[in-house]
Amino acid sequence: MTDVVDLAQALIRIDSSNYGDADGPGEREVAEFVATYLADLGLEPVIRESEPTRASLTALWEGVDRTRPPLVVHGHLDVVPAFREDWSVDPFSADIRDGMIWGRGAVDMKGINAMYLTAVARMIRSGVKPARDIVLAFFADEEHGGARGAKWMVHNHRDDFRGATEAISEVGGFSVQVGDRRVYLIQTAEKGIQWLRLTGTGVQGHGSLIHPDNAVTHLATAMSRIGTHVWPLDVTPTVDRLLRGAAEIQGIDYRADEETIARIVHGLGSISRMVEASLRNTSNPTMVDAGYKTNVIPDTAEGYVDTRFLPGQQEDVLRTVEDLAGSSVKVEPYITERALEAPFDAPLVDKMIAAVTADDPDAVVLPYSLMGGTDNKHLASIGIAGYGFAPLRLPADLDFSALFHGIDERVPIDSLTFGTAVLERFLVDC
Repeated sequence: MTDVVDLAQALIRIDSSNYGDADGPGEREVAEFVATYLADLGLEPVIRESEPTRASLTALWEGVDRTRPPLVVHGHLDVVPAFREDWSVDPFSADIRDGMIWGRGAVDMKGINAMYLTAVARMIRSGVKPARDIVLAFFADEEHGGARGAKWMVHNHRDDFRGATEAISEVGGFSVQVGDRRVYLIQTAEKGIQWLRLTGTGVQGHGSLIHPDNAVTHLATAMSRIGTHVWPLDVTPTVDRLLRGAAEIQGIDYRADEETIARIVHGLGSISRMVEASLRNTSNPTMVDAGYKTNVIPDTAEGYVDTRFLPGQQEDVLRTVEDLAGSSVKVEPYITERALEAPFDAPLVDKMIAAVTADDPDAVVLPYSLMGGTDNKHLASIGIAGYGFAPLRLPADLDFSALFHGIDERVPIDSLTFGTAVLERFLVDC
């Protein structure tokens, strides 16, 4: 591969769709591609499968100061599904249009993986070492909670991470336009994930009779209450720092009340919905399943709710959802992962800021909290502090947040080129 564009296209063209609990192609093919790329650079990647085709890999890249704990640079190899009939292009063609690469994974996160790999390749080919050892890691199954990927790796192959204490990965370091300033957002926190299974119970019977004890009604009522529940405003330290910085740029006198915060968030443009979701816990019904025939009242009905909780609030969210569900609906977690909050005032973040502003000196750099989750959650379980740092200088009018898991996902070529150069500077100094 000659550059980041060629590499991003090659990665996107390998279908590694993750269908959750259903069968899919797995990550083995793309893992082998990345392993070959790294081996050609003189590294020694190791591929590990949690189960057939569900492949992750790691490789050690030795740095200048080998006495320091390594830094993990990691990405995920899977993508969410995409269907040709929904898209303007074949989602696995990696077509180039309007100066962008189009395809599933362009931003989440094969384009970012290409930046990481290209930065490594350029440095190795130039004889330049990183400041300390780097553990390169590319995981399976991030798009379904990581049980077959990063979570399995830290439980079964902890030694692959060689005592690392810090990590960088996706969904941070990208730019947004706030007023007349370009702002880069480094992800220093992320909400916790708690996916819930709800089971409504009742009495089975004929659909023509009166049924006050109806499992479907119980479940539907519970889902409605949960989906419309208004969670209270709760500003975490990370979000407070973001809001204060954004308020200063916008000329707003910062106060931590609903009205002022709404004004500040509105001024954040394309990422306003992401920031809005980091201001409170959330609970969204996503799936329902009940019955087998129109004229038969089933005795059970099942539904699923995606809750995302702020640091320290997992149990409070679960108890609230149980209260909202009522006595006829059982609530049980089936995937739960921790919330994270790492310091913005840290030497590693200072290195990120220096790397970004070297090419964009008038930019502002602020922290933010991701409303979703990354594999940094799993690395945290073995003492690794994770940050989102995948630097992209984006067009001011691009709605970047809408591209994640969206139809016609795409990434500007100029953004990938910028990010690769930033990563090279960062790795030399990390």
